[in-house]
Amino acid sequence: MTIKELMMLLDSKVPFNTAESWDNVGLLIGDETEKVRGILTALDCTEAVVDEAIELNYNTIISHHPLIFKGVQSIENKGYGKIIRKLIQHNINLIAMHTNLDVNPVGVNYMLVNTLKLKHIRQINQQQHRYFKVQTYIPKVDVKAFKDRLSQAGLAQEGNYEYCFFETEGLGQFKPVGDANPHIGDIDKIECVEEVKVEFMIDYGQQDLTEQLIKAYHPYETPVYDFIEIVDKSDYGLGIMGELTNPMSIQQFSEYAKNQLQIPSVRFVGPYDQQIKSIAIIGGSGIGFEYKAKCQGADIFVTGDIKHHDALDAAIQGVNLLDINHYSEYIMKQGLKALLDSWLEDLNIDVKVKASQINTDPFHYV
Repeated sequence: MTIKELMMLLDSKVPFNTAESWDNVGLLIGDETEKVRGILTALDCTEAVVDEAIELNYNTIISHHPLIFKGVQSIENKGYGKIIRKLIQHNINLIAMHTNLDVNPVGVNYMLVNTLKLKHIRQINQQQHRYFKVQTYIPKVDVKAFKDRLSQAGLAQEGNYEYCFFETEGLGQFKPVGDANPHIGDIDKIECVEEVKVEFMIDYGQQDLTEQLIKAYHPYETPVYDFIEIVDKSDYGLGIMGELTNPMSIQQFSEYAKNQLQIPSVRFVGPYDQQIKSIAIIGGSGIGFEYKAKCQGADIFVTGDIKHHDALDAAIQGVNLLDINHYSEYIMKQGLKALLDSWLEDLNIDVKVKASQINTDPFHYV
């Protein structure tokens, strides 16, 4: 398997275009033509993680947090530059799967929910999926050639299916006048043509390309076509809601979460003895969604990086919070390894995958 083939696999399972617009995901450092010798999953790409990959003789690291977020102005042998230099010197490919893994139905939030053994799981804060239904009218004799052109350009695709068109036959009527240069018919005469209405779906970003192709390959001088915008909820959502098998007090749940996630400390906002059952989770730093989670029925909102004033505001508003620290996302190392093992096995590809053993939590606890 090459890096390019690995990237195609990842994109098919955890699409990179589902990442937030500010994020930096994909192949950050590497060569698409290289063969994958082994994959190391990591939360962060630190120098110790790179050394771990070197020792394993693995040439690919997939990290959750991107090493490169903004434009790099210099790569000196210090700080992040030292890590980048070492990756390049040892021909190690670095792939980032950040918010695209967060919003995935089997991604980081699912891994957290699964670790907490919650039931009745569902996505929340789902992304909107915007696309177009396109319809145009083609003389029956020209339909196949027209559809072939669109398909070759990558249009009319649905998931793993290509050439997705629907046809309805009808009778087109028109009268060329003035300086018209008709493909069919004569000036000042009404023409009746056996036509086919061709319908197909395109991604939101394919509108300009589709319009250009219709104008280029439609046989008529003035083609008629429509773009009908459709908006629905996608399968991807920044957060998951689940339920405890049996209700717990907030204090009991906080202690339970700490033990299940094997983290050194947690903090909570809310009455010690208040009974809770419905849990909303956004791993990492999810403050900003706590009120929406409560409106959707959450008894407590679980995330990391909660600041003092956000916690105080939540307490005043009666919103319960549990801060599980940003590093709790470390569970993605083993979770992503399990996903990769399954995907590669399905393709009958033998590539070793290992979860990094390096603890990249920058904090020490007393």
